[in-house]
Amino acid sequence: MESRTLIQPDVKFISYLKNNGGDTLKKCYQCASCSVVCSLSPQHEAFPRKEMISASWGQKDNLLSDPDVWLCHGCSDCSTHCPRGAKPSNVLAAIRAYIIESCAFPSFMGKALKNSKYLFPLLLVPIIVLFALLYDNLNGNFAQLGEGTVKFANFLPHGTLEMFWIGGNVLIFAFAAIGLLRFWKNLTLLSPPKEKKSFVNAVIGMVTEFISHKHFKACKQDSSRFWGHLLIFYGFIGAMITAGLAVMALVVFELSPIPLFHPIKILGNLSGIAMVIGCIIFAVHRLKTNTNKIVNTYSDWLLITFVFLVSFTGLLTQTFRIVDVPVLAYSTYFIHMVLIFFLLWYAPYSKLAHMFYRTLALVYLRQNGREKKMTMFKSFAFFFFKL
Repeated sequence: MESRTLIQPDVKFISYLKNNGGDTLKKCYQCASCSVVCSLSPQHEAFPRKEMISASWGQKDNLLSDPDVWLCHGCSDCSTHCPRGAKPSNVLAAIRAYIIESCAFPSFMGKALKNSKYLFPLLLVPIIVLFALLYDNLNGNFAQLGEGTVKFANFLPHGTLEMFWIGGNVLIFAFAAIGLLRFWKNLTLLSPPKEKKSFVNAVIGMVTEFISHKHFKACKQDSSRFWGHLLIFYGFIGAMITAGLAVMALVVFELSPIPLFHPIKILGNLSGIAMVIGCIIFAVHRLKTNTNKIVNTYSDWLLITFVFLVSFTGLLTQTFRIVDVPVLAYSTYFIHMVLIFFLLWYAPYSKLAHMFYRTLALVYLRQNGREKKMTMFKSFAFFFFKL
């Protein structure tokens, strides 16, 4: 007699997906067109068809433990070719958002970063911290900011600022590590890694893929996403390197402010410009893309907006310092620092968390030998040699 499996759908999970961009989920009739057209789908146990089935039936635990969810890079090739308009790419995006929220520590932060009503309270935290530092440094005498040339060290002392910055980052990375450990535990729950490759070798392979951005380039429907993501990615890395070098220049060589044509400053400016252009490309792409293909969520626009504002206010702050307009320079610098603290302190809970979760999931997949779909030539060769 055939065995039977009793399925218990998680109705709340289905409701979450529908409310977070996956409202077309139930239109799927499992034709597998999405798996056929996806250039990133592996040869065996192809996605996203199996993920669409699990989502439709509310199989939350299966999806929390499914690393294939992170193979998707959101190009919407599947949604373009879906005959039913089920928008698999949007459903997968909603699943990833749920995974980040469910692994988040503390848990309320995962929910807060996805709800616009918490935006002001979240912004208020870095505003209060930085204003307290500013008030203490100036002894409450803000009038002195209009005197003399612009010197940011007199506005917010670098030493105190770095102490809060480093301390906050240590705490945030500790929280992020807890979330990522939960995520890794979920991945290994249903299918423990076969460890065909070592963890270190898998990480090295992933770094190579990120540098080349080949998975983003593999998506055929819209090349603008590739260029937008590439510019933001390298701009972000460049900005992080610039910040580290600037601290070193200050501590070791007492170089402040850094001259405009100094290599550190050139790297920082190029990184900022790259992020501004990348964000504009992404914004135009999302505004122009037909809503039948992609759903723009609050989380999407929050990340694009804050990355743009961080890079733009950074460039603007420098401009006001060079032309020596104290009021504009200091006020823009304050806003810039608030935005930086917001973006990086809340990174483990916003869409920026994809950077951590996707990396870990793809490392897990590389350890298990999950490969992309065969090319047409390899498929024919495999078929004939098997004969």
